[in-house]
Amino acid sequence: MASEFNKSTHIRYFLRCLKTFLPTAYTSNDSQRMTLAFFVLCGIDLLGALDTNITADERAAYVDWIYACQHPHGGFRGFTGADLGEERKSDNEYWDPANIAATYFALASLAILGDDLTRVNRVPCLRWLKRLQLSDGTFGEALGRGGEAHGGRDMRFCYCAVIIRWILAGETRDEEDIDVDGLVRFIEASQTYEGGFANGPFHEAHAGWTYCAIAALSILGKLPVPVKRHRPVQLWPSDESVERMLGWLVNLQTSLLQEEDLSMSDTTQAVAQLDIDNGAQQTPVEATQVMSPDDPLTDGVGAEPLYDELQWAGLTGRCNKVADTCYTFWAGGSLSILDSIHLLDQQALRRYLLEKTQHRIGGFGKLPGDAPDIMHSCLGLAGLAGMGEPDLMPYDPSSCLSIKAKQRLESLPWRQCRQTD
Repeated sequence: MASEFNKSTHIRYFLRCLKTFLPTAYTSNDSQRMTLAFFVLCGIDLLGALDTNITADERAAYVDWIYACQHPHGGFRGFTGADLGEERKSDNEYWDPANIAATYFALASLAILGDDLTRVNRVPCLRWLKRLQLSDGTFGEALGRGGEAHGGRDMRFCYCAVIIRWILAGETRDEEDIDVDGLVRFIEASQTYEGGFANGPFHEAHAGWTYCAIAALSILGKLPVPVKRHRPVQLWPSDESVERMLGWLVNLQTSLLQEEDLSMSDTTQAVAQLDIDNGAQQTPVEATQVMSPDDPLTDGVGAEPLYDELQWAGLTGRCNKVADTCYTFWAGGSLSILDSIHLLDQQALRRYLLEKTQHRIGGFGKLPGDAPDIMHSCLGLAGLAGMGEPDLMPYDPSSCLSIKAKQRLESLPWRQCRQTD
């Protein structure tokens, strides 16, 4: 039976999230409303349901709310609750900061809603962005007391900075631009011996940070040669490093779907320990046991073939972890940027999403059996869109936006011609 993508159910799920109260579990995320808004709007947009399910008045109200979060000194807040209004003074303004992630989500959401961004304080935002950059090329999250950047050295903030610059810069003057070379040096230094990218040099590689690194370099035009579909990719001087990176990403696909899959059962461990205590020698496979290539794979007992276990293969963020819906985007999106999504078993990945984490009420859960949540639901759709799901809008993996939304950003006036501010 073919896996079914329940488009209408997903549309109802995202519209409930947009137009009604969210479950109480989201209460602690109140200060991150801009993030939640982006994932909801992006999901509806990828489903092609924005124009038919949101009225002009509703759209205008959403746009006005986003602009209500704009900071007077550049950037956007995560929600309106931090706005001090008339009570804002020089000695308390650091309690009312703009946030780099919220700024990206605000700009992207405005693009999805079809806004022309003319109300964005573009030049102050670019100057604010420059102040967030640290000496090692990375970026802080917000400006604190005394205008000092806080919460930095995070590859995710680096990605947000790059895409904010791409949206707003146009013909940016040098004194308003970030140190691109310093940022690129930091990103390149964060590639690990495995091939993936870490949060910084000498840290562990992670699919989310790898996506942020590759997407940032792609947006900056720092991938030295154009990527050719289904051909070897050269990013850095060493072809070996590229091969390791692609190999690391591909090897994140796994049939481990639950935590208990990572270890032997308690009974199996007890039996194995008893054998060891009794002096039994453990040999992986008897030397005389030879299998024909035509023999079915078995579970070692000869009862059930293992082919069933290979029908569902999700993606994980790190080695020795179970599959997780969101990494369909983080790892799959990285391969999409490199035109190498074909290296994955897309059929098994699609079945994992549609048969294991797609929920009956719409949306996707983090793991099989989990209730759906906004982030995993959006990124599950993005992962499917990257594999060409016919019921979804074509999307751009570097920005996590539909092609339609990205084209709106590309048509902004300051991207079309030189503008004097």
